[in-house]
Amino acid sequence: MSDAVRQPPPRTTVAVVIPVRYGSSRFPGKPLARLGDKPLVQHVYERVRAARGVSRIVVATDDVRIRDCVMGFGGEAILTGSDLRTGSDRVAAVAREVPADAYVNLQGDEIPLAPGLLEDLIHPFIHSDAEVGTLKRAITEEHELLDPNVVKVLTDRNGDALYFSRSPVPYLRDRNAGRSSLVPGLHWKHVGLYIYTKAALARFAEMPSGTLEVTEQLEQLRLLEAGVRIRVWETKQASLRVDTPADLERAEQILTGGKPAWRNLSL
Repeated sequence: MSDAVRQPPPRTTVAVVIPVRYGSSRFPGKPLARLGDKPLVQHVYERVRAARGVSRIVVATDDVRIRDCVMGFGGEAILTGSDLRTGSDRVAAVAREVPADAYVNLQGDEIPLAPGLLEDLIHPFIHSDAEVGTLKRAITEEHELLDPNVVKVLTDRNGDALYFSRSPVPYLRDRNAGRSSLVPGLHWKHVGLYIYTKAALARFAEMPSGTLEVTEQLEQLRLLEAGVRIRVWETKQASLRVDTPADLERAEQILTGGKPAWRNLSL
């Protein structure tokens, strides 16, 4: 038997799955809301199409209106169950029908501002032995650190996630009163894209929801509680997250060259 270091199997096909639900407590029908002259889901789909390394793009939805919209602009959509727990569970359902070496979960309300965001995730993953991967971005403003809607991530020296939290982590116990809690290079924001091998995605879907996942309402904690490593790579690219009608208005201004406030958008 050769003593050579065993290389990971090649990962040549990458499917980007965009999980999309019609129902939303804050913004019902959000995927079909108009952003300029196109629905939101079409903006996300077309941004993915511009990224290198993507073999196939599929919208995973529980609603025929969204499926018909996607097919209407020439995209691919698959109907999935309405009882699935998270976006990644919806991606896992698609993976049973769509063959690929790796699957990206990109939420349907997350608009990549540049193709490089997806490429920063796909390229290192296909050349690694990681089973699950995601991205982080430096936090540059204290309001992001303190905002529970901005998820923070801690990593070890190998780049694997230690924890994800809505709280400011790490906490600076000895900081001086009145000084900022933010330390550049120490505090990182989690960018909510994931990439999985087919096997890891199938395991994720079979796992019960974990205590930490339910407490923080963060699906990735299901994996950490089960002892599955999540590799985290840095990106400097940004995305626009649309949670409310007000976010949609700001996103339209940004995409058409305006300069509204970035707060509440995933930047």
